[in-house]
Amino acid sequence: MAEVNTGDGGGHGKHDKKRAKKASTKIDMTPMVDLAFLLLTFFVLTSTFSKPKTMEINFPAKPKTQEERIKVNNALTFILTREGAGEKEDGIYYYYGEFYAPNNAAGKPVTTYTRTNFSKDGLHKLLLNKNATTIAEIKKLDEKHEKREIADSTYKRLAIAAQGNIKALTVLIKADDKAVYKNIIDALDELKICNVGKYAIVDMSQPELDILNAIKKK
Repeated sequence: MAEVNTGDGGGHGKHDKKRAKKASTKIDMTPMVDLAFLLLTFFVLTSTFSKPKTMEINFPAKPKTQEERIKVNNALTFILTREGAGEKEDGIYYYYGEFYAPNNAAGKPVTTYTRTNFSKDGLHKLLLNKNATTIAEIKKLDEKHEKREIADSTYKRLAIAAQGNIKALTVLIKADDKAVYKNIIDALDELKICNVGKYAIVDMSQPELDILNAIKKK
């Protein structure tokens, strides 16, 4: 509380001159300190602390043989690199299904790479087409979830099951020593947007790298 002490200013004698009264002010800061601590406590208790953002990346078990590494069934494989003058241009190639090297034992034609990019008509459109069944199934779950026909826990469980279905798209991401980290993150973001639940970053085999280098030399 504020207190003001005033004196009588003198002037009691007959010939004494009256002086102006001087006021001394004393301010009690205790209530303000209490209020500051109450506000601090309120904001601490009601604020939401930022949570660390992480990205889940799956790494498969290391294959025992090189032949086992090459065999990939029912999967879409992306190969990331850098090319062009000074290798400043993003390069992304893909092939679908199992990889067949030149002069393979199965007598299959050599796997051919198709070039694409990170535009909406490139990688994004490709994933939407290849993963159309899973996307349609999750869209139905979204509609039921919005209408409160299924609980949150049920929605998450069914969405994970749809993405992990044996018929759902599997994506393998491979990169050579020229690829940049940003391109890998961009590819993972597209997988998330297109509801691809089965994906992994794996090493590129030597036959795959040989074909890639041959394409870049052309």
